[in-house]
Amino acid sequence: MSKAIHISENVGDRSIALAKQIAIVIGASAVIAVCARLSLPLPFTPVPLSLVNFGVLLVGLSLGSRRGFAAAALYLGWGAMGLPVFASAGPGSFAQMVGPTGGYLWSYPIVAFLAGWIAERGHASFVRNLIGAVTGEIVLFAAGISWLAIMTHSWRQAAFFGLYPFLFAEVSKVMVAAAAALRLRRNL
Repeated sequence: MSKAIHISENVGDRSIALAKQIAIVIGASAVIAVCARLSLPLPFTPVPLSLVNFGVLLVGLSLGSRRGFAAAALYLGWGAMGLPVFASAGPGSFAQMVGPTGGYLWSYPIVAFLAGWIAERGHASFVRNLIGAVTGEIVLFAAGISWLAIMTHSWRQAAFFGLYPFLFAEVSKVMVAAAAALRLRRNL
């Protein structure tokens, strides 16, 4: 009889742990969505200045590779279903995922995974988080600029639209995400 009670307790503990992990992923996806809505359209580019890249990096670095990937993928799923989670400068829904910012959007789960994977290796530190965030940003901008180059038929125009106006802001986002994730990771 005591063995049956012990098994029942283990199942209950695992259910609670799973529910907690699901809640964390949903909450992290909501953080990305809020960051995306904090955007500023720029008149000279179809790519708005937003905090979404910061949100994706923060989630990936804080939650690690698997939960970060799941949160970013859930965010894309919400957007594809038509929920207003993308930056308000675009058309929303799946149309935004194939528009000028599509390359950035599609890369978010990969960026969160990669940043989280690097952050998970070894001792947690600001430098490790910084390396993860910079690596994630390289992948993010490679995907975003490649997508824009296909749309504009020009690498130079793609860099003008999707890279140069954002360099200073991205350096700030990377630094803050690396520092904030170090504190958050201890609590998650």
